[in-house]
Amino acid sequence: MGNVYYNSDGINEGIKVSQKTPKRQRFEKVAARRVQKVIDFLDSLSNCANRSNYEYDDEDVKKMFRAIREKLSQTESVFGKLQGKEGKKQFTF
Repeated sequence: MGNVYYNSDGINEGIKVSQKTPKRQRFEKVAARRVQKVIDFLDSLSNCANRSNYEYDDEDVKKMFRAIREKLSQTESVFGKLQGKEGKKQFTF
């Protein structure tokens, strides 16, 4: 008799799903946690939009999101190719 395969919910859907390797399992665990942290930090950043508590101008907002987009693009490119680590760039206004 062949192997029984289950989806991530533990349900056998009759579809062969390959066994996850330890590296894949570790990636999913670590990456999911880190992506959630990024989402949570962005939620926290959105709290700074409250003009009754903070003073900023359009240029500040553009600069913040330009820095975020640049880092996101750099991070995405790492997944497309192996590249050497660059020094960490600190964001400042």
